[in-house]
Amino acid sequence: MRLGGHLALFVMLASAVGAYASCTSANASSEAGLNADQLVTIALAANPSVRATKAQWDAAQHQILQNYVPADPVFTYTNVESSAHFNAAQHAHNITENFQFPGKAFLQADEAKRTAEIARFAFEASLRDTRAAVETAYYQVLLDYALISVNAENIDNLRQVLAVTKTAYAGGQHTQADVINAQIGLAQAELQQRQYETNRLNDIATLNQVLFRNPDSPLNLDHTIRLKRLTFPLDDAVNMATRERQEVLEAALSEKNANTAVQLAKMEYVPDYTLSGEFDYILQPGAQPLPTVTQAYTFGIGFNVPIFFWYHQREDVKSAEYSLQAARYSLESIRLQTQTVVTQLYRSAQFAYEQAQLYSASLIPLARQDFKVSLVAYQSGQVDFLTLSAALQASYGTRASYIQNANQFLAGEVALEQAIGAPLPK
Repeated sequence: MRLGGHLALFVMLASAVGAYASCTSANASSEAGLNADQLVTIALAANPSVRATKAQWDAAQHQILQNYVPADPVFTYTNVESSAHFNAAQHAHNITENFQFPGKAFLQADEAKRTAEIARFAFEASLRDTRAAVETAYYQVLLDYALISVNAENIDNLRQVLAVTKTAYAGGQHTQADVINAQIGLAQAELQQRQYETNRLNDIATLNQVLFRNPDSPLNLDHTIRLKRLTFPLDDAVNMATRERQEVLEAALSEKNANTAVQLAKMEYVPDYTLSGEFDYILQPGAQPLPTVTQAYTFGIGFNVPIFFWYHQREDVKSAEYSLQAARYSLESIRLQTQTVVTQLYRSAQFAYEQAQLYSASLIPLARQDFKVSLVAYQSGQVDFLTLSAALQASYGTRASYIQNANQFLAGEVALEQAIGAPLPK
């Protein structure tokens, strides 16, 4: 399960560090225990992946302004016609500066801005995925606790069945086989309970891992399973995903960068310039152009000539155009994939919710009533052990199915929010 959310970037990281201490102390002593949002806040405060993507975003932002300024000038000092005793005829001081054709720098800065935006979306995706990992681990722990509770009730029912089979066997109403089968069922349920307890401990260790804590660190959790129907239409979810999902936005910016790359490739046909200036200080009379001239100034301008354009510039333009096509196709593919995934997850989550509600409101009470009736009927000899066993299994199975569907709904809700890339509409 994965979960996404268009989170407040600066507020989230600034508050996470401060909230870490308060959540681990104040919330740890709270009777309600930590819920999913509080656990996410704790995880974001210590997650190195989140910090890494934030640093990458910061680095990308500092690569924008440098595109507006030209390259550093080159200063050259020349000692001309120096003798063995360094008695030079002339000292030359030269400065050379290279300039791009006007307009290139602005296009390159636009590319850098979009690259920084892509880094920001990667940071948001890291926040989203971290939240998904925490909630996935948290809901798995809730499932473990629920299964333990359901199996504990099943053990109590099996003990009742064992007691009535012993009584019926002692009264000669049923055979000893019923007692043996009841003992086997009870032993298997008790063994299953140990398995569920082991799963719970392992899943708590997994939750501690995503919180960047020691595996056996104690956690006071809110164990309440809350299910709320998805009330927003499917079309709203699909439209929201195409606007908010980080991967879609990244692909759109990549397409714009590819379009800018085409423009820059075409501008390779226009010349870049080189300006130079030189000051010569003439030291020996023989090196002077005129007897009274001891200083001279020289200025120059140069530009590149694309005489091999059919091998260089033209190929760069063709390559950039194909890269633009690839970026457009990738954007269309990601959009369609997002729409499909959102549609599938929405329908599956809604169906899981409806199933969970059916089990909770109807099937579980009926199955419990059937078990109680069958238990009384067995004691009076009206039904056999197989009927009683089937009623017991139905009672346990309906409660386990409710937990399974509740978990599928929560998993679908998490995955749907991840696919949309923003919090679900309320």
